[in-house]
Amino acid sequence: LTLPPRLECRGIDLSSLQPPPPSFKQFIYLSLLKMGFRHVGQAVFLRWRFALSLRLECSGTVLTHCNLCILSSSHSPALASHVAGITGTCLHAQIIYVFLVETELNHVGQAGLELLTVGDPPALASQSAGIAGVSHCSLARILFFHKNFSKFGLETVSQHVGQAGLKRLASNDPPALASQYRGFVFASVKEKVELILLAFTFALIRSAYFELVSALCQRIPRLMKEEASKVSPSVLLSIDDSDPVVCPALWEAVLYTLTTIEDCWLHVNAKKSVFPKLSTVICEGGRGLATVIYPYLLPFISKLPQSITDPKLDFFKNFLTSLVAGLSTEKTKTSSSESSAVISAFFECLRFIMQQNLGEEEIEQMLVNDQLIPFIDAVLKDPGLQHGQLFNHLAETLSSWEAKADTEEDEKTAYNLKNVLIRFWERLSEICIVKINEPEANAESVLGVSNLLQVLQKPKSSLKSNKKRNGKVRFADETPESNKESEKCVSSEGENIEGWELSMEPSLTHDSSDFLSPLRKKPLEVLVCKLAEMSINYVNEQKSEQHLRFLSILLDSFSSSQVFKMLLGDEKQSIGQAKPPEIVKLAQKNPAVQFLYQKLIGWLNEDQRKDSGFLVDILYSALGCCDNDKERKKVLDDLTKVDLKWNSLLKIIEKACSSSDKHALVTSWLKGDILGEKLVDLADCLCNKDLKSQVSSESHFSERWTLLSLVLSQHVKNDYLIGDVYVERIIVKLHETLFKTKKLSEAENSDSSVSFICDVAYHYFSSAKGCLLMPSSEDLLLTLFQLCAQSKEKTHMPDFLICKLKSTWLSGVNLLVHQTDSTYKESTFLHLSALWLKNQVQASSLDINSLQVLLSAVDDLLNTLLESEDSYLMGVYIRSVMPNNSEWEKMRQSLPMQWLHRPLLEGRLSLNYECFKTDFKEQDIKTLPSHLCTSALLSKMVLIALRKKIVLENNELEKIIAELLYSLQWCEELDNPPVFLTGFCETLQKMNITYDNLRVLGNTSGLLQLLFNRSREHGTLWSLIIAKLILSRSISSDEVKLHYKRKEGFFPLTEGNLHTIQSLCPFLSKEEKKEFSAQCIPALFAWTKKDLCSTNGGFGHLAIFNSCLQTRSIDDGELLHGILKIIISWKKEHEDIFLFTASPEILGVNIEIIRFLSLFLKYCSSPLAESEWDFIMCSMLAWLETASENQALYSVPLVQLFACVSCDLACDLSAFFDSASLDTISSLPVNLISEWKEFFSQGIHRENKDMSETSFQNAVLKPMCETLTYISKEQLLSHKLPARLVADQKTNLPEYLQTLLNTLAPLLLFRARPVQIAVYHMLYKLMPELPQYDQDNLKSYGDEEEEPALSPPAALMSLLSTQEDLLENVLGCIPVGQIVTIKPLSEDFCYVLGYLLTWKLILTFFKAASSQLRALYSMYLRKTKSLNKLLYHLFRLMPENPTYAETAIEVPNKDPKTFFTEELQLSIRETATLPYHIPHLACSVYHMTLKDLPAMVRLWWNSSEKRVFNIVDRFTSKYVSNVLSFQEISSVQTSTQLFNGMTVKARATTREVMATYTIEDIVIELIIQLPSNYPLGSITVESGKRVGVAVQQWRNWMLQLSTYLTHQNGSIMEGLALWKNNVDKRFEGVEDCMICFSVIHGFNYSLPKKACRTCKKKFHSACLYKWFTSSNKSTCPLCRETFF
Repeated sequence: LTLPPRLECRGIDLSSLQPPPPSFKQFIYLSLLKMGFRHVGQAVFLRWRFALSLRLECSGTVLTHCNLCILSSSHSPALASHVAGITGTCLHAQIIYVFLVETELNHVGQAGLELLTVGDPPALASQSAGIAGVSHCSLARILFFHKNFSKFGLETVSQHVGQAGLKRLASNDPPALASQYRGFVFASVKEKVELILLAFTFALIRSAYFELVSALCQRIPRLMKEEASKVSPSVLLSIDDSDPVVCPALWEAVLYTLTTIEDCWLHVNAKKSVFPKLSTVICEGGRGLATVIYPYLLPFISKLPQSITDPKLDFFKNFLTSLVAGLSTEKTKTSSSESSAVISAFFECLRFIMQQNLGEEEIEQMLVNDQLIPFIDAVLKDPGLQHGQLFNHLAETLSSWEAKADTEEDEKTAYNLKNVLIRFWERLSEICIVKINEPEANAESVLGVSNLLQVLQKPKSSLKSNKKRNGKVRFADETPESNKESEKCVSSEGENIEGWELSMEPSLTHDSSDFLSPLRKKPLEVLVCKLAEMSINYVNEQKSEQHLRFLSILLDSFSSSQVFKMLLGDEKQSIGQAKPPEIVKLAQKNPAVQFLYQKLIGWLNEDQRKDSGFLVDILYSALGCCDNDKERKKVLDDLTKVDLKWNSLLKIIEKACSSSDKHALVTSWLKGDILGEKLVDLADCLCNKDLKSQVSSESHFSERWTLLSLVLSQHVKNDYLIGDVYVERIIVKLHETLFKTKKLSEAENSDSSVSFICDVAYHYFSSAKGCLLMPSSEDLLLTLFQLCAQSKEKTHMPDFLICKLKSTWLSGVNLLVHQTDSTYKESTFLHLSALWLKNQVQASSLDINSLQVLLSAVDDLLNTLLESEDSYLMGVYIRSVMPNNSEWEKMRQSLPMQWLHRPLLEGRLSLNYECFKTDFKEQDIKTLPSHLCTSALLSKMVLIALRKKIVLENNELEKIIAELLYSLQWCEELDNPPVFLTGFCETLQKMNITYDNLRVLGNTSGLLQLLFNRSREHGTLWSLIIAKLILSRSISSDEVKLHYKRKEGFFPLTEGNLHTIQSLCPFLSKEEKKEFSAQCIPALFAWTKKDLCSTNGGFGHLAIFNSCLQTRSIDDGELLHGILKIIISWKKEHEDIFLFTASPEILGVNIEIIRFLSLFLKYCSSPLAESEWDFIMCSMLAWLETASENQALYSVPLVQLFACVSCDLACDLSAFFDSASLDTISSLPVNLISEWKEFFSQGIHRENKDMSETSFQNAVLKPMCETLTYISKEQLLSHKLPARLVADQKTNLPEYLQTLLNTLAPLLLFRARPVQIAVYHMLYKLMPELPQYDQDNLKSYGDEEEEPALSPPAALMSLLSTQEDLLENVLGCIPVGQIVTIKPLSEDFCYVLGYLLTWKLILTFFKAASSQLRALYSMYLRKTKSLNKLLYHLFRLMPENPTYAETAIEVPNKDPKTFFTEELQLSIRETATLPYHIPHLACSVYHMTLKDLPAMVRLWWNSSEKRVFNIVDRFTSKYVSNVLSFQEISSVQTSTQLFNGMTVKARATTREVMATYTIEDIVIELIIQLPSNYPLGSITVESGKRVGVAVQQWRNWMLQLSTYLTHQNGSIMEGLALWKNNVDKRFEGVEDCMICFSVIHGFNYSLPKKACRTCKKKFHSACLYKWFTSSNKSTCPLCRETFF
């Protein structure tokens, strides 16, 4: 027995199945016990092993490969014995199925039986001993049709569907297996049936059963015939099984059963059982399985014997009716594949039935009249079915009938077929005419008729686009010899069907040509003419739009003179008198042309018509009837001149572009002059600014632009649609219009034609691939680029137009760079755009916005150029924009000279007056200088060129980088640059135009050589650039040294050499600086009055010496003294040189002399003679006086520099005398100190008194203000300022002090940091002197007031009120905890600085006051809530991490330095730490507040919201508490305060202070513990030793101390002193206040003095006030009597 390894009917290959996965262990055991074997006692055990392999096939099933194994001699004897003992001996054959299905089994698939041990039957027989005599039939009967199995019938089994619950064998060992088999065998018949029924409820098992039936019909047909009574019902009665898994196998089994078992219908009732089920299935559209079931219907009916189908008419009618009914189901309607399967099956069966019954008139009429025509009619009514394959199948069917009628030799057959066709066309004409012959024809029906006629007219196109799906059933490919006989039977019975298909294929091939059979052509033409005549009548009479559209479709497929003649009818109307004779003659000859003029033009020109596309199709149909292109051009030219509107022209050209056939009809007209001129006139009209008012509607206006866009953008074979000359002229018109847009306003541009021009140009550039750009196109492209590269202020373009312009010119450039043969190299656009860019940045005045727009446009342009394969293009473009050397020099000279202020004032450069011979006037910088714009543009271009690694020639890259560095250095040197210059630098950063990004591109050595050469030649900014690069570590000083071999090469000095040496000096070694100094010293001795002021004379050499001295590289005191003596000798010889006559020519040398004297004072430690001191101090006063007298010249940089260095010298002298040590003073000449204080110091301040910010820049203020910081307290108190008092100002200060405060305090708001700091230093010296005046008047703030309060200095508090309002505007909107960064030296910076300095002065004043005064002051601050505002502002200004940046590199073991551990140095001239100035100052103020006002801060903290509470607690605990605790403990340890009877000790490690109070026999020891968040947390007081004190009194005193420490604003020592005084008073007999139980009030330190007249108890006045206000009563707290 050999079962086939594959089932050809399904096309499924089981030969390559894989072993089962581990989780699948399903087995089927088959026990064949004593099946009539000749050798009794032998048993054969056959085992089926399911080797499951999951494979997805087209049917979606999971296949199961069954292997049938026979136990051979190689198996264990024990196994055979176990098998033999399963059942008792039985004389008849018996088969038992046991399905072992594990719980995880989900799928059982197709089963194929295969003997795995041996392939051929003889070998199998020899090895099987007792099975050799079993025939094929016997084995099959064993497998399927044993009588025990047939008791319950296969019909019943096959009908059960569901999931099987199967008992499984849990063990594979032989004893357990045997016992479980034994249990199954001895089970009852009912139990066995139930088990097998459960197995067959699996859909996959049923499918496997039907597949096995098909296989056995192929391999063992004789057996199947013998078992027909069982097979036929089980298969045919299941024909309505609609399970998707079972259905394919079922229908295959049905066909094989019909083919193999000829008498199968004897075993079932076809008309009562089979056909009703079949009819139900196909009426329901196959229940969603039409694609599976319907292909089997034709083979099915072909196998039906006539005896079954009689009467044939009724059978076939019902069958086809059921088929058509299946189309109406919901599933079929929604699925195109389902409906296609139904339609295909209908036509296949129809053709088969027609062929089999040709000549039987009743059946023919039924097929045509009752089936085919109603079917077509139903489809015409349903638009959803019209998109399917029905019309194509109909055309295919008609073609097959026509071909057979034409080629059939049997005349009767041909005659019958012709009659069928005639009958069909008659009925088809009737239903078509009915559909069309209605005034309000249904649009869907009309469309269906037109589609039907188109398909019937052109079967070739329909068949090509809709190939018939081959769905034939293959019964077998390989037939075993034993089955040849049955297969021959199948072939003979299916011969007619196959012959039908074969006879149809040649006819289809023949009909696929454009030739139509006369059997179709004539009736089709007759039908078309009838429909056309009917449609034109409706159009003429009722103006039916629907019929006109139908007519358009008819003419598109049936365009002929006969149809047009039919449309004209009997009308003899002329086409018009004004028409040319040739047109009239052509119309008389051609009915199509006549119809065009008489009918079509009128329809096209109807204004109310919205859609005219179908009318244009009629026009093309009419043109197709012309004899040649010449006739068509004449007609179209004539129509273009007068008759056609613009929208009609647009439709005609659109149709020509959409179809090559239509384009071929109108090519000569499109290229002609008439259309070209009309389009040029249209462009001229559209570009007119007044056009819009002339156009009737917006839609017409848009259509005309669309027409222009169409003729410019459409190309045929890389050629324009219209003539090239007209394309050129239209583009010129567009360009002229764009060029005028700059003169229009933004509103006018919004309403202008620019938007439409952009659309037209965009489509033109986008579609012109392969076409060369015309010159006018490049001009248009350039204008588009220029409009996009300029700001809105110049172009007046709205944003939406700018976006359109950008996309348009980018498409043009993209087209340009992708042109073939590198034609872009000769492009005028690239050349002209480069020149325009060069002119824009050099000649135009650009602001920051304009530059950003320009750089953005250039970025887009160059990125597009990078797409070119030729990298040479980018280099050429950059060189075209690059200025030459003279242009660069001109732009550098045009840079405003304001940059000179900083390097001159900081001493980095020295300039002589000869550099300023022309009048120096500061320029008002409002626009970006051309040098900045040019360098930024070229740098941007270089960065983009990097992407393709483009190498520039002639050191162009290094030149560009150098010029960019020049621009950046110029911006950096400006003091308080304008906002737009700051924006310029930020723009460069955003665009990554930085030196770091550029220097990697070029050769560092070459760049440095270029910079060094220019520094030697020009000096100024070029020298500063080198210093900046060395300072930023971009280059090293050693690299610079390589560019000069000898230091003597810098001499003789020029301005460039001087500046180069000054820039390099900070980075040279000490020996190198001494060498430069040595070169200068000989020249100092050789000075003459003539060359004293020249660069190569005394001025230049002294400037170099000062630069070396400034870096402290010269420590030779004798050398410095020698130079000082030389300068003194010059004064004696040339006194006029020292500027006492204010001569401008000698400014430079005087500046250097003053600088030398300042440096001399700093670095020379040798004592000076009295004459030398007299020279220095007298010269200083003379220079100050000269500077004061020449304020009108302060706009000149050198005059301003002179004033600055003069003030610097005065400041250095003041610092020298202020910080002089005793040793220094002892070495000074006698009376020098007194002379300085009494004369020179007074002279300095006298000369500075009239100087203000309006007359000096900030740099002048620095030395002047720093000089003021050295003024002594005595000088301040002895001032001679005019009296300045404020009305209603409460003060205890004398008039001179109040005047000083009122004069200086407002300057804390001055808009200059040096002034603010100088005023702070002066007021700081006064603060300790002020509280004593309030102390003298303290009695007036005593007990008579309920809550006494005293204001700190009124001038400061008035200023503070103003500052609070200013800071509320700056910081008020910022949440507490969010850190604000204040820009240094901004207006806000000055506000915040003045506010914090004011608080430092107030806190300094507070600290100098006594405890009682502090209580009064703090009460005032509590009432005004000024401290609360301060604390909120501080937590907006203090940084999250107040750590010094330099601590990161320090030793990790040490505590990091913070703003709380390091003292703030309020220096005027030190600006390196300026960004940290405000944060550090805020931390300093917070530290002072916590230290001096801890109780008030604690009160604010406890009353703040939770978020602020946590922020303050976390920050203070982390950064401040440790510092304050350490300081507090240290102050206790180092305190010199002595208490009579009390000792105080401190422990720093535990944060504890121990106080021991002793009086007589009483000993009290208290331990004060500081919290971790000191001073925010409460201080705890713990008990130590206690001797001689009652418990209650002890607790009261501890409570008192805790209260004092918590609520007093002061140190622990002050709190202990207050507590001791309270206890002392108690022991002296003073009674406690009966409200607070303390002798001394914890806040105002007063004694209980207010006594009740009734109970005689005394109270503090403040405590009584609180009692009265809280209780709303005026009674004594104890006796409740009225208190008087």
